[in-house]
Amino acid sequence: MKKAEQPTLKQIQYASPGEPLLRSDPPLNFNKMIKNGTALIALLSLFCFSHCNPGGGKNAIATDSVSIAAGEISFTKNCSGCHNFKQDGIGPQLSGVTGTLSPDWLLHFIKNSQQMIASGDQQANQLFAKYKKSVMPPFEALQDAEVNQLIAYIHAQKATGSQANKKNNGISNPIPGPIVLSNLVVNLQPITQFPATSDKPPLARITKLGFQPVTGNLFVNDLQGRLYKMKNDKPIVYLDIAKLKTKFINKPGLAAGFGSFAFHPEFASNGLLYTTHTEAPGSGKADFGYADSIKVTMQWVLTEWKTTTPNADSFAGSSREMLRVNMVTGIHGVQEITFNPLAKKGNKDYGLLYIGVGDGGSAEAGFAFLEHSIEKIWGTIIRIDPKGKNSVNGQYGIPSANPFANSSNNKAVKEIYAWGFRNPHRITWTKSGTMLASNIGQANIESLYEVQPGHDYGWPIREGNFVSAELSDNLGNVYPLPANDSIYKITYPVAEFDHDEGKAISGGFEYWGNAIAALKGKFLFGDIPSGRLFYLDVADLKQGKMATIKEWKITINGKPETLKAVCGSDRIDLHFGRDMQGELYILTKADGKMYKMAGAELKP
Repeated sequence: MKKAEQPTLKQIQYASPGEPLLRSDPPLNFNKMIKNGTALIALLSLFCFSHCNPGGGKNAIATDSVSIAAGEISFTKNCSGCHNFKQDGIGPQLSGVTGTLSPDWLLHFIKNSQQMIASGDQQANQLFAKYKKSVMPPFEALQDAEVNQLIAYIHAQKATGSQANKKNNGISNPIPGPIVLSNLVVNLQPITQFPATSDKPPLARITKLGFQPVTGNLFVNDLQGRLYKMKNDKPIVYLDIAKLKTKFINKPGLAAGFGSFAFHPEFASNGLLYTTHTEAPGSGKADFGYADSIKVTMQWVLTEWKTTTPNADSFAGSSREMLRVNMVTGIHGVQEITFNPLAKKGNKDYGLLYIGVGDGGSAEAGFAFLEHSIEKIWGTIIRIDPKGKNSVNGQYGIPSANPFANSSNNKAVKEIYAWGFRNPHRITWTKSGTMLASNIGQANIESLYEVQPGHDYGWPIREGNFVSAELSDNLGNVYPLPANDSIYKITYPVAEFDHDEGKAISGGFEYWGNAIAALKGKFLFGDIPSGRLFYLDVADLKQGKMATIKEWKITINGKPETLKAVCGSDRIDLHFGRDMQGELYILTKADGKMYKMAGAELKP
C-alpha cells in the first residue's frame, strides 16, 4: 500500500449506529496489505478508533449512555431556548432529525450555520427559508467531541406520535401584509459600553434599564448577575447577585440569570429594591411547584433587598426571599417586575408589585396543563403587596382588589392579575393609564396586549389573534378564529406581527419626554433578535382593533446606520428603557452598548 493511500483516522468512516466499523477512505485492500505487513496495523487502528472515539467519524453517532448524558447537558444549556422534541418553535423540533441529516452535516451546521447558509448549502438554505430567516448563532467554541455528544442526545430522542401524524394545513403566512417603512428617523447618541461578561456575543447580557424613583439615577442589569448604577454615563457595579447568592445560575437559556429589578416608589426613604434571578433545581422549597414526575430545570426567585444608604454607589444591606417558582425548561421565566409609575399615594395600585411569570416552556415540553388556568401561576401576570403578609408563605401580601383574591374557587392563585400568556416579557403603561404587556409568541405571532384584571389572553389555545394548534398537533401551526368565539372569552391583542417580520417582540414604551417632538404620542418597540425597530400611535390602541405597526430607522451621531451593522452580529438582542424624564434608550446585548434617543425627524 502506497503511503498516499494509507487511511487516516479522520478519513475512517462509521457505518450506521451500532454496526462494526470496517470502512475507510480510500478502501482497504487487505490482500495487498497482508503482503506488506500493514493489515494488522490497519485493523488495530480501526478497532481503536471505533472504540476510543465513538461519534468521531462522518457517519457515526455514539449510542453509549455517557455520551448521551453529556449531550443532554449541552442541549439544555445551548439549545433548549429555541428547540425541543415535540413542537416547532423559533427553530424546528429535532426529534428524528438524525434520520434525515448526516452527523457530519449536523456537526458543521451546529458549529456555524451562518457560514453554511452563506456557502450556498442547499439544506441549510431550505431551513433558513422555512424558519423565516431566523439564524442560529454559531457554536464554534464547542469542541467536535462536544457537538458529537449533543448529536448523540438528539439521536436518542425518537419521533413522537404527534409529530408522525401532525397536520400541515395551518396558515402558512398569518399576516400577509408587510410592516411598512415610515419616514421616522431617530438619532441615537452613544452613552456607554458595558463591561464584557462573556468572551463571545452577547458580550454583556444587559436587558433592562430603570431608574431610582426620586433621584432619577439610571440602573441597568446584566443577566450574569450584576446591577450597574450609571454615574457620569459610566456603569459601576451597585449589586452583584452572583456573588451574594451562592446558588445563583445564569444558564441554561437565553434569559437565565439576573432577570429583572424594580425600585420601590419610596426607595429613597425605605431602601427597598426587588430582583428576580435563577437558581439550580432544588436550591430551595418552591412556593409554586408541580408533580415530582415532571423535570425542574431551574427555579426563579423573587428577592427583596434593603439598604440603609439608598444614595450609595454600592449596595450594603440585607435581603429576604419572597417567593420561588419551579420551571420545566430554561425559557420564559420571571423576566419582568415593575411598579405602576402612574400610581400615587392613596391610589389602590400604589406600592403594588407586578410580576410577569412565563409559562416555563411547559406547552412545548408537553405539560400544557400547567398553564392557562387560574389555579396555576405559569403564564400569568401577578400582583402582590411587598409589605403584606397574607400570602400562603407569609412573605408578601395579596391585594384584596386582585380579581381572584376572593374567588369561590379555593384552588385559585389569588396573586393572579391576568392570565393566558406565553411570556409576558415586559409590562408598561401609557400616559392615559392603559396597562400594556408584550407577549413573546411561539412560532407565528408576536403580540401586544391591553391588560385588564381577570382577563384571559388565550395561550396555548390561542397565539395572538389566531387559534393555536391542538396540543396533539404541532404548536407551530395556527388557524383562523372560529365564527363563534364567545365560549372562551379570550381577550385578543391590540397589535401584533408575524414571524416574517421578527421572532420575539421587545417590550417598549410610550415616549413621555419633552425633548423630541416627533416621538410624541408614539409607542416604540422592536424585535429582540433582529433589532428591527417599530412604533405605533398610542391613539390607535383600542381593544377589538389592531393598531398599525410601522418601522423606523436610525442614525448614530447623525450618520445613517443599522443596529446589525454597528453590532457586527446577526442577533442584536434589542431592549428599550425609559428614564424619569420620559426620554428613551436602547440597549444592544450583542455588543453591550447603550444609546439615548437624542433627536428625531420625519424625512420626506
